[in-house]
Amino acid sequence: MSIFAGKGISLNELEKKSFYSFVALYLVSSFLFVLLSGYWYYNAQKNSLESTTYYKLNHIADKLSGLIINAQMKGTTLNLPDEEGFEYSLVPVNEAVNIEKGYYEQDGYKVLVSDAAQEHLNIKYVVVKTKEYFQKLDELQQEVLLVMGISFVFIGIISFILAKLFMKPVHQRMEQIESFIQDVSHELNTPITALKMSASRAIKKEVYDKKILTNISISTKQLESIYKSLTFLNFKQKQQEAEDVNLKDILERSVSYYSELTQAKDIKIQTELEDVSFYIVPSRAELLFSNLLSNAIKYSMPQTTIRIKLDKHVFIIGDEGVGIEEKKLDEIFKMYKRESDIAGGFGVGLSIVKQICDEYAIDITVTSELGKGTKFSLLF
Repeated sequence: MSIFAGKGISLNELEKKSFYSFVALYLVSSFLFVLLSGYWYYNAQKNSLESTTYYKLNHIADKLSGLIINAQMKGTTLNLPDEEGFEYSLVPVNEAVNIEKGYYEQDGYKVLVSDAAQEHLNIKYVVVKTKEYFQKLDELQQEVLLVMGISFVFIGIISFILAKLFMKPVHQRMEQIESFIQDVSHELNTPITALKMSASRAIKKEVYDKKILTNISISTKQLESIYKSLTFLNFKQKQQEAEDVNLKDILERSVSYYSELTQAKDIKIQTELEDVSFYIVPSRAELLFSNLLSNAIKYSMPQTTIRIKLDKHVFIIGDEGVGIEEKKLDEIFKMYKRESDIAGGFGVGLSIVKQICDEYAIDITVTSELGKGTKFSLLF
């Protein structure tokens, strides 16, 4: 069962590989961090416990030695108190041959052998030992392992949550790309099929009539339009130089370019154009007008009119097409978004328009009404 099943997300193999790679990398790096932190903490606490145990043993040995010296000096009876958690013994001078002075570990005890009694009452060494160190060390190990185990579980949960959050936009982008590829394939198939049929008919008839040539021209221009859009989306495209261009000339060429398509759909184009000089890469200006005009043609019904106005302040293009829902107006400039499923397209035309407008500080606005048409305004 997919870990994304609850959210209705189905991952392809590449996304699954990315997901598990991210989780594995996060878990391995986090586990190493926890292990190093646990190791450092354990050693720090162990050293602290070692020091505490030594000072406790040394304190008890000094305390007992003081009582021994005091008993001899005052000639009183030696009374030694019990020390909870600690054992001690007094070693006479004649029995101290095989005993080594110092602090060490022996038979599961931490042992301190002190000569602070200075042979008073014939005591050579005071020996103090305890198992408390090893008991607390076991408790420390269990505590560290428990905390590390809880940390591992917590990190595992966090890694899956982060991986889901990480993969969500990636998955959405992959879906958009897959949809884009399907749309491009469909868009390419239509003019290619038309070209093949027109060419086949022309060969069979051996007469190249106007209708066949018009179909070939329209299909070729559709392919060229798709090619230009895809070229613009290629981030490695060669940078071109901007120059002063007459937008009227470029716009007139675009209108003429699509004349066969508008005639085929019985769409009229009314223009009101002035000479406008603008500093821009010529191909950018051509792509800007071309995408807006082809978009208007695409969503216009037969026997309607597209109105175009250009002056030094503004460019306006309005159609009498299907219109756009108001709630969709904020999304039409997003990559791979289509304002309607009525016509074809792969959702990059208006995104390209917006990118070009942003690049040259052109304000773009859109107004639309369902069933009545759409108007784009570009303020220079």
